[in-house]
Amino acid sequence: QVQLVESGGGLVQAGGSLRLSCAASGRTVSSLPMGWFRQAPGKEREFVGGLSRSGGSTYYADSVKGRFTIARDNAKNTVYLQMNSLKPEDTAVYYCAASPRLTVVQMRRMGDYDYWGQGTQVTVSS
Repeated sequence: QVQLVESGGGLVQAGGSLRLSCAASGRTVSSLPMGWFRQAPGKEREFVGGLSRSGGSTYYADSVKGRFTIARDNAKNTVYLQMNSLKPEDTAVYYCAASPRLTVVQMRRMGDYDYWGQGTQVTVSS
């Protein structure tokens, strides 16, 4: 069983930055494809970005490409989401997720993930 715990959310002004962390236990992050999703009030949960099992490939939603970066620290068994140039429309609860096996297509689909964190709130003020 894999447990995921997000942290690092908070309130930030537009144009600012935050770094979210997703600490894993039960398996090493180097053995799992990982994803970040977000859900704004009244909206469906949406894909933000993903990291391949090898750590060599990252994938991003068009809305965050060039602003958000996913990285991994194997020693800390943690995956990060660095968010720069934040906009009010980035306000949401952010979730990390993992699954033992995901194709590139599956990585963007919420339903293909087996493990989820509890989420962390990010609020961007204008």
